[in-house]
Amino acid sequence: MSDLKAAFDAAVDSVQNAPADGSFKPSNDFKLTMYALFKQATDGDVSGKKPGMLDVVGRAKYSAWEKLKGTSADDAMQQYIDAVEKVAAEHG
Repeated sequence: MSDLKAAFDAAVDSVQNAPADGSFKPSNDFKLTMYALFKQATDGDVSGKKPGMLDVVGRAKYSAWEKLKGTSADDAMQQYIDAVEKVAAEHG
């Protein structure tokens, strides 16, 4: 396993296990960005049909992921790691 993949997995684990009542309360935009970076890193470019207008959450997730089209998995992993480290530095 590469160092980048190991660091990415550790960052994902820290996000998934973060306390819900912690000091950091992420905005919806931040959550969408993190979702999109995770999907780009793990699944590559967005695929499938864009959800319909009535599926507001699904459409927002799709659009956020779609903006990263062409970003390499390694770049997406590094951006995800950087975002987690920035939050950790600011909020402990």
